Amino acid sequence: MDELKLYTYIAVFGSFGLYFAIAWWARAGSTSDFYVAGGGVSPVQNGMAIGADWMSAASFISMAGMIAFLGYGGSVFLMGWTGGYVLLAMLLAPYMRKHGKFTVPEFISDRYYSKTARIVAVVCLIIASLTYIIGQMKGVGVAFSRFLEVDYGLGLGIGMAVVWVYAVLGGMKGITYTQIAQYCVLIFAYTIPAIFISFQLTGNPIPQLGLGSTLADGSGVYLLDKLDMVVTDLGFKEYTTSSMGNSLNMFAYTMSLMIGTAGLPHVIMRFFTVPSVKAARSSAGYALVFIALLYTVAPAVGAMARLNLMNTIEPAAGQNMVYAERPQWFKDWEKTGLLKFEDKNNDGKVQYVADPEKNEMVKVDRDIMVLANPAIANLPNWVIALVAAGGLAAALSTAAGLLLAISSSISHDLMKGVLTPNLSEKNELLAGRVVMTLSILVAGYLGLNPPGFAAGTVALAFGLAASSIFPALMMGIFSKKMSGTAAVWGMCSGIGITMLYVFQHKGIMFIQGTSFLGPLEPNWFLGISPNAFGAVGALVNFAVAFIVLKAKGPAPAEIQQLVENFRIPAGAGAAHNH
Repeated sequence: MDELKLYTYIAVFGSFGLYFAIAWWARAGSTSDFYVAGGGVSPVQNGMAIGADWMSAASFISMAGMIAFLGYGGSVFLMGWTGGYVLLAMLLAPYMRKHGKFTVPEFISDRYYSKTARIVAVVCLIIASLTYIIGQMKGVGVAFSRFLEVDYGLGLGIGMAVVWVYAVLGGMKGITYTQIAQYCVLIFAYTIPAIFISFQLTGNPIPQLGLGSTLADGSGVYLLDKLDMVVTDLGFKEYTTSSMGNSLNMFAYTMSLMIGTAGLPHVIMRFFTVPSVKAARSSAGYALVFIALLYTVAPAVGAMARLNLMNTIEPAAGQNMVYAERPQWFKDWEKTGLLKFEDKNNDGKVQYVADPEKNEMVKVDRDIMVLANPAIANLPNWVIALVAAGGLAAALSTAAGLLLAISSSISHDLMKGVLTPNLSEKNELLAGRVVMTLSILVAGYLGLNPPGFAAGTVALAFGLAASSIFPALMMGIFSKKMSGTAAVWGMCSGIGITMLYVFQHKGIMFIQGTSFLGPLEPNWFLGISPNAFGAVGALVNFAVAFIVLKAKGPAPAEIQQLVENFRIPAGAGAAHNH
């Protein structure tokens, strides 16, 4: 066994052993443990767990890859995802924690005094969460297929088995403490290679500063200027000015990610695990700090990965890499099928240009950039192994949180809350675990047939949450008169128009060949892409809800008093027992 494989096995299976041990130690014995970890997690611990829950495969594996190829346009992910946390901390988390229930549909059911509203919220939650899980499963499959040198499908299966063990066993309690360990793994795995590469390229060990520094070769050229020069010479868009469509699309994309973040049920659930409203606010503050440690490094990782890739394929102007002399990392990624070369002019050299007729790098999957970056930069094997463990930690931590959100929405909200109110705690816990197992199987199937790269798929999930759940929560807290009927109409309209727009371009339930209008990019509504359409869906949701409110009348007086009570800034009791 070679040194890299040995280090990778130690890093990956050592971290898995740690997760299993924590899950066994913190296994859930009650529904309170299973759904909200008993409500006794400290703000710092919760902040780290939120950080891991949040920094998914999309953040760790895919975001820097998107930035590497989109340049400035990729900044929508940074701005949207971090901005959403500020919204969540200021506008939603404290009030929902004060209300003191386990899940988002339960809050919606109480606030809108309606089982119909609860069922609609469950459906919206499942659609958004399942779409989000596809992105995580793609990340798991990519990481396993490369580092364990197995087929993508088998890699996905191993990842599903790992998540099943600690998510089903531990519930929210096991997941919380596992996520704290996963945060530590992924933040080291992300920043250590970035420090190495920044020092290598610019002589500055701080990646955030290295991005704006001159190159270490003594030329006096700034790193970003050099990157602009390299990519434009090959016909690609200038790195520092390229955008994703028009300005309206950039704005809508950012807004969709932002309000989608604030409406994601698996993130909101984390705020129910702390003992008080004050602790909920503090958790969000700590989470922002922990997330910023990775998000401020991502632009540097993306830019440096792109520059290293270009310099490998074309070491000097007009000199292309000879395919037979390609480095080992190139061969390794070719085995996974995520990197493909086709010698179109039969000269034995690799031409990587923007012109599709002449471009011989027929596939460079964006999701490989972070994982391949340390090997491209010739970093030590232990760093490459650490990145593998970090990528898997990121994907598994978020997948677990999402599975819990789906499980609780079906077992707690649908079964206990609507269909079988007399369900015992023991049977509710069993139902939660069965549902989670089924969800893992569905997620695995969708992961085998993903509709796109991880961050793009995740953006769709945010759009679905933005158009359905976020407006219902905002109106529930800040509009005392908003009625149940109006909220249900709003949620159905918002998610309905967003799904129609997404499915007509991406395929019904993302099944290839069923996109009845095809990509149709020139005919996008005001130039807004399907991934950014959640912001439009949210506006439709608000508009329909307020129109129905005018027509049907306001909520009853006791509901208006309920809203008044949880908006008063005073302490909250323990989460309600069930």
